[in-house]
Amino acid sequence: MALAEERGGGEVMLRQLVEQGRGLGVQWVVVFLEDGPMVSAFRHLGAKAVVIEAGRLRQPHRMSVTVARIARVAQREQATLILGWMMKGQVYGAPAAVLSRRPAVWYQIAIPQPRDWLARLATALPARGVITLSRAGASAQAAIRPARRQLMVYPGVELERFAGAGLPAPAVLRARFGLPPDGPLIGIVSRLQRWKGIHVLIDAMALLRRTHPQAKCVVVGGTHELEIAYANELRRQVAALGLESHVTFTGLKRNIHEWMHAMDVVVHASDHEPFGIVVIEAMALGKPLIAGSEGGPREIVTDGVDGLLVAYGDAAGLAAALRRYLADPDFATTIGLAARRRAADFSARGYAENVIKALEELRRPV
Repeated sequence: MALAEERGGGEVMLRQLVEQGRGLGVQWVVVFLEDGPMVSAFRHLGAKAVVIEAGRLRQPHRMSVTVARIARVAQREQATLILGWMMKGQVYGAPAAVLSRRPAVWYQIAIPQPRDWLARLATALPARGVITLSRAGASAQAAIRPARRQLMVYPGVELERFAGAGLPAPAVLRARFGLPPDGPLIGIVSRLQRWKGIHVLIDAMALLRRTHPQAKCVVVGGTHELEIAYANELRRQVAALGLESHVTFTGLKRNIHEWMHAMDVVVHASDHEPFGIVVIEAMALGKPLIAGSEGGPREIVTDGVDGLLVAYGDAAGLAAALRRYLADPDFATTIGLAARRRAADFSARGYAENVIKALEELRRPV
């Protein structure tokens, strides 16, 4: 069960699982809880895609109808397992599994909070087990009762797409995208949500200008439907700091590998990011990276070896890390080379293989 619009890493992971999982002995039947562009994309990948308009969780009658329809799909397709994609998918998938007499497993892609009602509900529903995507996520999930069997699988990245060899030179991409041709270009790829820390990067840019007045920043990402006001807040912040000619907002982009390749330094400023696919993508491109020191990035990046880690909200620390790269190009190059080697540990194909192994293991009764 999944949403039908690519809103973040969770949808990217599902697409990779289905695409890279072809030829691995699995037949995918993906039930989308709404219509959207991912439906046709998954059909193009050769997966069966079924749309069941679920409505809101707070509509009990609508939910019961949706669960019954999912159960019928499972029976018709002779499914051997129902995989709930994220917490919402588990809320629908677990009852459908009970109704259709099939085992349920779900993928927890967040770092859940103990008082989060959706996390508690998803965990309370029956399942053979939970797949988590980082040690940080696994630890947080284990704190929610009842305890469920867990397996951890790190997400992957389409490394070939982010290898950089087939991409135009950064200067060419800057010209193509209308980005400043001169001076260091600092970039962040993220939905515009407060926990993603874009405001922290803007504060850091104001500090960085004192020593590197030519430095520019590009923010690649679209407005989030639940935090529309944050985008306007960021623009007001930029104006208040006099950074209008130094910070560019691009909106949502699909060719993020090209946008990241145009950057000199990539920043990932999130607060306790569950994993950080963008972190791997930047590393695969060989970019000097700065990421948050908690959550998934801490499990990916070795500070000072293949990236730099800075605590969430520490604008001064972020500015200092940026200065370290910009003041020492040889250090930045060394970090970028090590980052590319580290990224090779997170292939999309390996991710699909590991998820399928985890599903096979969890499908078997203990």
